[in-house]
Amino acid sequence: MSNAPANEPSAAVPALEMTDVTVGSLIDTDLIVLERVNWKVAAGDYWAVGGLQGSGKTDFMATAAGIMRPLRGTFKVFGQELGAGFEHELMPTRLRLGLVFDGGRLLNHLTVAENIALPIRYHRNLSWSDAEAQTQALLEFTELGPWAGRTPGSMHRNRQQRAGLARALALQPEVLLLDNPLGGLDPRESGWWLDALDQLSAGHPVVDDRRMTLAASDDNLRAWQDRARQFAILKNKEFITLGNRSELPVHRDPLVRELLRTELATARP
Repeated sequence: MSNAPANEPSAAVPALEMTDVTVGSLIDTDLIVLERVNWKVAAGDYWAVGGLQGSGKTDFMATAAGIMRPLRGTFKVFGQELGAGFEHELMPTRLRLGLVFDGGRLLNHLTVAENIALPIRYHRNLSWSDAEAQTQALLEFTELGPWAGRTPGSMHRNRQQRAGLARALALQPEVLLLDNPLGGLDPRESGWWLDALDQLSAGHPVVDDRRMTLAASDDNLRAWQDRARQFAILKNKEFITLGNRSELPVHRDPLVRELLRTELATARP
């Protein structure tokens, strides 16, 4: 019997494991975006995956979330291989994953609260009143209470992105994947996101105090170097593991230096 606390993830089986995976494009599924991806994510890890625009970050995150199957190779989620189809028996495994889309990708005909409650009501067959308490907790966590009755199109991108986070957390997934969550955000809003993810990584009441496994993609690694614990880059159709936080500053790959470069370092007097 395990002696691990109930709110701690089990380390016995990797949360995610890709072996020689070939990632295709969401736009053209026959197009190869990444090849020979080998990636093992332990429960409780916090990954930041950097890459230039067009390097395949969105396609990679969609594959990791089970939205798109690998063209080749093996992908396991908590030891369960996700096959070629979307079989009903695999749905419980996929629901252990949450994905925050770039820009939120909310349904514009629903209010923010309805967007957040939708996964709860659909997958758990609950009425609005039954889902309301959990929805309110997510609105409070993302500080979206005043906009609960608004539709996404009437809000700034900052709030749309937060609503996407709340919706991704609605089913309390064990792994949270984030596609470019800081894209287009100002420094204050980026700080809010990084603080929120720190809370989720440590364990927050909105996810029953369980430590979440996190993986976020970004066009740079600057904001993540003091937050994430494991790092990788996408380059020339390759997934390159960089190591942990202490190894990041001394990495010799020129792209790593570029993704870490701060504007202050290049500013001229």
